[in-house]
Formats: sequence, C-alpha cells, structure tokens
Amino acid sequence: MDAETVRAGLARFIEAKTGKPHAIEGLVRLSGGASRETWSFDAVAGEDRIEAIFRCDPIPGIPSMPGRALEFHLIKAAWDAGVVVPEPLWDGDDTFGVKFFVMRRVPGEALGARLIRGEQYGEARRVIPAQLATSLARVHTVRLAAHPELAELPQPAPGVSPAQAEVDHYESAFRISSPDPHPVFELAFRWLRAHMPDVPEQVLVHGDYRLGNFLFGEEGVRGVIDWELAHWGDPMEDLGWLAVKSWRFGGKLPMAGVGDRQQFFRDYEAAGGFPVDPERVRFWEVYGNVKWGVITITQAATYLTGRSKSVELASIGRRTAETEWELLNLLEGKGD
Repeated sequence: MDAETVRAGLARFIEAKTGKPHAIEGLVRLSGGASRETWSFDAVAGEDRIEAIFRCDPIPGIPSMPGRALEFHLIKAAWDAGVVVPEPLWDGDDTFGVKFFVMRRVPGEALGARLIRGEQYGEARRVIPAQLATSLARVHTVRLAAHPELAELPQPAPGVSPAQAEVDHYESAFRISSPDPHPVFELAFRWLRAHMPDVPEQVLVHGDYRLGNFLFGEEGVRGVIDWELAHWGDPMEDLGWLAVKSWRFGGKLPMAGVGDRQQFFRDYEAAGGFPVDPERVRFWEVYGNVKWGVITITQAATYLTGRSKSVELASIGRRTAETEWELLNLLEGKGD
C-alpha cells in the first residue's frame, strides 16, 4: 500500500477505536519482512501520543494464513503469559481490505549481524541467551484449552505426531514448489522420517523463534516479534529452530549465535520449560534446516511465477544451497 492510503486508513481506524481524531505523524514503511508490510507511525491527539506499529498482509484478496490472521491474538496470549513482546493494541477490521493489526512500538535493533558484531552489544550478548530461554519457556505455557481464539492455528490431526505433521507439510510444499531436483533434501526427508519423535504434549510453538525475530538493545531482549508461523506442536521444535546455523549470522555459538547449547537448555528448564531432550532438539534442528531450505524455494517461486515483484524474495532463493551444505554436515554428525 502507498503511504497516503495507510495514513488515511489509520486515521479512520484509530478514531473509531479511541473515540477521538488522531493525526498520523512520522509514517514510514520499515524494511525487512518479505511476507508482510510493517509501518511505523505516531498517532497524536493533543498531548496524547501513541507510538505504534501497523502490520498488514501485502496482497488484497488472498486469504491470510492462520498465524498471520491470528497474530494479534498470539501476541496478546504471549503478553498475558509474561513473554517479552510489544503491547498489542488493536486487531484490525475491514479498513484496508487485508488482515492487519496495531501494536505498541518498541525501540530496538533486530538485525542479527549487529548483535553478533556490535561492540556496544557486549552485555546484550551475555544476557540474551537466558532472556530468550525464559521467554520461550513462557510461550510454551500457552495451551489451547485456555485460548480458544487460537483454535484455527495449525495442529496435528488426531493420531498424527507434531513431527509427522510438520514434515508432511514441508515435504508437500517442497514437491509442489521446487522446479529442480534437490538430492540433499531427499536424503534429509528420509532421515527425518526415520527419526521422528512421538511426544504427547502439544503447546504453542512460535515457529520462527530466532535471531532476527526479536528486538534488542544494549541491555538485551526488548520484544519477541513475527508470530505468523505459530502453531500447536512439540516445544522442542522452537529450541531446534533457534540453533539453525542460518540464524547465527556468523556467531560462533549455537543458540542464536550467542548462547551455549547446554546452558540454554538449563536456563529454559529453570524458567519452567519442559525437560529438554537433546535428541529431539537435534531432530528439530535438522528439520529446521529443511524447513528454511524449502521456504527459500517457495519464496523464490513466488517471484519467478510473477506473483510478487519483490527482489527480496528472489534473493532469498539464492540461499537454498546454504541449507543443503549444512544438512550434509548435520547428517554426518559434524554440526555443532
């Protein structure tokens, strides 16, 4: 959407929510986020100033995936559980013809490379692993029985394990979207199907809990963001995804590039998380590399088929080979 469309729509929407007109100031579209538009703005009425973020789907007429449609409710559930997240303000309506919501703006950095290399973030690198472990443990306290508004999130069918549901989903996406053969993915899918954990618990899984999807400052984590891949499943999935090498941004340690694996597990458990099964985490780390590899293929396909002109989607397709190389290392037991 163009800025004037966003400005006019936000003015109408916020007046309806607050009962008084607000001027929309400082409206700017933020970079990053290939699948959604994110805009920063201030809504001002006299002395009242709301510093906010507007998140919306980019393409009208295309049904929103459940995690996007329910992102406001996901953040609200996380906020209530004590997860460090931006304050959710209002879920959207039909103002823009696409799914959207508004949340409080949290100042901070999100670029992973800056956390890894920035001299000013030395203390943040020290404290962030424990902070991430604590927030993740709280995410995993959210249950469907207490949050019926999240019932539309993906969940395994009766009698199907979370692992099988996730592998089936991404293998199907791979078969549909890949225009070329990928022997490494074929090998990895075989390995995953031979090592699937079958666990009884199903909790809220963030689905994209990693460096790059939380805001941070010099003191550490300020807000976990990007909930659109959330679903019900195995809590160990989030731990494995956090360890995927692509999300370390050159960091030497496995957990978000800044955390020791075993210490993170201890911090997670101490914060009330589930007992950590290292073999299950390893399964989900292998799966995470497959998942990211398939996502690179599907996002590139969105560009190649003309459904989107985003150069970012096209460039993401160049990263498929990175995941294939890492998968070969992991399957040979060489991963860290």
